[in-house]
Amino acid sequence: MYLIIIVMALSMIGIGMIQFIWFASSVEQDKKNFDDKVKIAMGNVKVHLMKDAQQGDVSMKKWDEYTRNKKSKPSLLNKYREYNSIIEKIKDKKKFQNRNLNIELNGSDMLLNPNSFLERIQKDKLDAFLKHEIKQQEIDLDFDYGVYSQKEMSFIIMNGHYTASIGTTNQSTNVETGNDLNNSEYKIPLFDTAITNAAKGDPIDNAPGYLQIYFPNKQKELWSAVVPSLVMSILFTGLVLFCFGFVVYVIQHQKQVSEMKTDFINNMTHEFKTPIATISLASDSIGSPMILNNPDKVMRFTNIIKEENQRMLSQVEKVLQMAMLDKKDFQLKLSTVDIHSLISKAVEHMNLKVLKRNGILRTDLNAKSTTLKADATHISNIIHNLLDNAEKYSSEKVDITIATENIKSGLMIHVSDNGIGMTKDQLKNIFEKFYRAHTGNIHNVKGFGLGLSYVKAIVDAHGGTINVKSELGKGSTFSIYLPQNAA
Repeated sequence: MYLIIIVMALSMIGIGMIQFIWFASSVEQDKKNFDDKVKIAMGNVKVHLMKDAQQGDVSMKKWDEYTRNKKSKPSLLNKYREYNSIIEKIKDKKKFQNRNLNIELNGSDMLLNPNSFLERIQKDKLDAFLKHEIKQQEIDLDFDYGVYSQKEMSFIIMNGHYTASIGTTNQSTNVETGNDLNNSEYKIPLFDTAITNAAKGDPIDNAPGYLQIYFPNKQKELWSAVVPSLVMSILFTGLVLFCFGFVVYVIQHQKQVSEMKTDFINNMTHEFKTPIATISLASDSIGSPMILNNPDKVMRFTNIIKEENQRMLSQVEKVLQMAMLDKKDFQLKLSTVDIHSLISKAVEHMNLKVLKRNGILRTDLNAKSTTLKADATHISNIIHNLLDNAEKYSSEKVDITIATENIKSGLMIHVSDNGIGMTKDQLKNIFEKFYRAHTGNIHNVKGFGLGLSYVKAIVDAHGGTINVKSELGKGSTFSIYLPQNAA
């Protein structure tokens, strides 16, 4: 049994570990796919920004060509002044058209400052590029983004807004997500010249700025994909564990029942063997010529046979009664019963056994209302059973007390003794059929283990309850509650 439990436990642990590894691998694979999609989207946004910047550069070159074709060729300074004058006139229109030449604002900065690539990014275009590319990759998550400038050492665009440096703190006016963006794993250089400068021996990482994206709910989204499978896995694993536990419980219970039945058969064989042997001996004695000529001895052996036969009939009756109770094949014969009267008769009968052991059987009948609607025979039997058990399991000096009291709409009967008591484990099983509490190496207590099972069945049939309090070595108290009217 224990080997099976250990093997099953190890198997479940192994299955749990495999499932955990599988789920972790699945989440990791989903993360990799997600990262690839984000990188593709950011790469496409970078291409869009580069094309947008190149259009401005081409416009500037066409402007130079245009000025060279004029009759009077102005100096570079005059050309730059003329260009700025034109720019001032078209600031509200954003574009200037002359002979099909487009001149975008700030295009000249590209000739003077590499960082102008970042400064000329239009926030609305960037926002549109990002949302479009993220949507194209089928990513439906909120995200924060920003354009980080190496020169400013801060974000110059964040979540569709331009930002500005504050003093020397290198913090921007929109920094609620700055820390998350700084720590984001999604980062791509913008307008880098790594290939050109690498030939000169310059560091590869020389981009004027970076585009960074942060997804606040990424982990939640990644795990949400496996949560249904995880929940189902836990559910079915729990179901398997429950079924296994139930099977172990049933096996253990059946084992206990089998052991109790074996004890029952052994006890029944012993209980029947003694009276059968006595009857056989008495029968043989009666057949002797010496006994036949003595009527008194014949009568004596006849009474012995009768008593032993009655004893066997009584034992058989107990077994038959339990069979009827198990099948629910019995009906209570309800009548008005005086409980004190039944107790008095039971005490009178039991007192003979107690006195033989120099013991005491006390009564403490405090109930005022003593009549109940109940089955007199069965109630009398359960009182006899409790008193009989108290006497059997008492110490050398028997001390038994039976008491009554009225409670709620019924009556309580308490039977206490100073016997050997019971452990907590024994208390759990005392109402089981065939169960008998072990008394060490002493086997002088006879019985089939049916008494308390019968008592509980009858009390339940009357709609009552039975409880027991016991302490090993200090005795036990059985308390029975019977309602005024049986259920």
